[in-house]
Amino acid sequence: MKLTVVIPVYNEIQTIEEIIRRVQAVEIEKEIILVDDCSTDGSREYLRTLNVPNIRVLFHEKNQGKGAALQTGFEHVTGDVVVIQDADLEYDPEEYPLLLNPILAGKADVVYGSRFLTGAERRVLFFWHSLGNKFLTFLSNMITDLNLTDMETCYKMFRAEILKEMKIEQKRFGFEPEFTVKIAKKRYRIYEVGISYHGRDYSEGKKIGWRDGVAVLWHLLKYRFFV
Repeated sequence: MKLTVVIPVYNEIQTIEEIIRRVQAVEIEKEIILVDDCSTDGSREYLRTLNVPNIRVLFHEKNQGKGAALQTGFEHVTGDVVVIQDADLEYDPEEYPLLLNPILAGKADVVYGSRFLTGAERRVLFFWHSLGNKFLTFLSNMITDLNLTDMETCYKMFRAEILKEMKIEQKRFGFEPEFTVKIAKKRYRIYEVGISYHGRDYSEGKKIGWRDGVAVLWHLLKYRFFV
């Protein structure tokens, strides 16, 4: 079993070297696909220096968004299982085995790493941001008839075959609701596991804002009822 780790990168020069080190330290056969979304802070130049057998680096010539970076990465997957990894150190690669276990056991096709279904450590940050996440998950559950606790989580791990059965369209943070609605409609077996979370605040580079949250509602409705 080979794991493909897809890492979208946009202006993460402060953390990119460390996240690669942490992913590499996980004792699972893996390939790492990094997609730079036209960074301007030196991330792009750093990635050009990498020459490691199990790392592939792809570049966008203009900034398109996280979803677009994921689409580019998905096109080059050769592993059996795929996991999405942000480059900002909010999520811990040491927890890959937690997400992988239900898939290896033959119980799950997709596993979400929940920041709320957990007894693990979690940085205490914004009340309204966390409430917004829970509200969007609530709306997602109403529309999909799932009972997720964290639809917006970065950690989504799934069998690579799913990519052959699904076309992702959204180029920004709309990827999360689009993916969730589509796997629900196809009735894939979905599990959640609790994960730790080391969130950043906006001064540390957090990028998602309230406008992205508002857009999620439209994407949920679009992919549930109109696509």
